[in-house]
Formats: sequence, C-alpha cells, structure tokens
Amino acid sequence: MRLLIALILPWLLFFTIGRPIAGIVCLILQITLIGWIPAAIWAVYSLSQYKTDRKIEDALGRRG
Repeated sequence: MRLLIALILPWLLFFTIGRPIAGIVCLILQITLIGWIPAAIWAVYSLSQYKTDRKIEDALGRRG
C-alpha cells in the first residue's frame, strides 16, 4: 500500500513514515511536473530505507 502511495502521492509517504519535513520538501518538488518523477523515486528509495531500518530494529530488539 505504501508503495502505491509513493508512486501516486510521494509527499504523503513521508508523513506516513514519520518524516514531515521531507514530506514538505517533496511536495514542493512534486508541484512541478518535471519534479514528479524525482519525487516518486525519492519516496520509493526512502520507503526501502524505512523498511530496512525497521528490520534492523526488530532484529536488535529480539536479541537484547
């Protein structure tokens, strides 16, 4: 679901993963038609990093 949001409304994804300042910057980038593609790529990349961070936190939390 978040991947779909990242492609359609990239700025909204940043608010769902707890990065509101990046969401505002992404919204400004997305306002331009040319900026939509870089905004979507940035959102998908940030989503993958978010998922990786969550997996690392879960792994460390289980160990300790």
